[in-house]
Amino acid sequence: MLELFLKGAMIAIGLIIAIGAQNAFVLKQGLARHHIFWVALTCFLCDAVLMSAGVLGLGSLISANRMATFGLALVGALFLFWYGFKAFRSAYQGTGYLEAAAGNAVKTSLQTVLMATLAITLLNPHVYLDTVVVLGGVAGTLAASEKLPFLLGAISISGLWFFGLGYGARLLSPLFKKPGTWQALDLLIGVIMWWIAAELVLYGATLIGV
Repeated sequence: MLELFLKGAMIAIGLIIAIGAQNAFVLKQGLARHHIFWVALTCFLCDAVLMSAGVLGLGSLISANRMATFGLALVGALFLFWYGFKAFRSAYQGTGYLEAAAGNAVKTSLQTVLMATLAITLLNPHVYLDTVVVLGGVAGTLAASEKLPFLLGAISISGLWFFGLGYGARLLSPLFKKPGTWQALDLLIGVIMWWIAAELVLYGATLIGV
């Protein structure tokens, strides 16, 4: 059972830790200390649900419907382009540093942050491909009795990663006492968002045969 737990954990590490839109968002929230617990919990719960769906064999429901996947890719790309634009604007204006320097006096509401977290997480088809299709594909090779420890291993890594990233970000706070560092982070986030958005556009194009 331990071997299966570790197998699930190792696969999850490969899928989750790669720098992406979700991780960049969690990192910035952690640095700004904006509702870190709720952001990490939301990401973890979404992962837990999607991973469970994949391991239980529901991945085909997403991959089988091309138009639904195309629609998701299009909406996700538009959202990431918009969020990337905001990041580039923040980098240009230096607003990320100004908000932090002001002691977060004007914090974004919890509802707004949670909606952004859900959008970053659920409007990206790559999330479903990783957690549902890829993880589910590996789980498909396991016997029914072997799937639970495998799933628990993957979910455990998700929880450790998102809470570790969110709360561990404050260790980098000394580096972000200068406006230039915040601007560099916003610039990096903008590039990541637009890069993934462009990938989603290309992915959607292949779905409709363009």
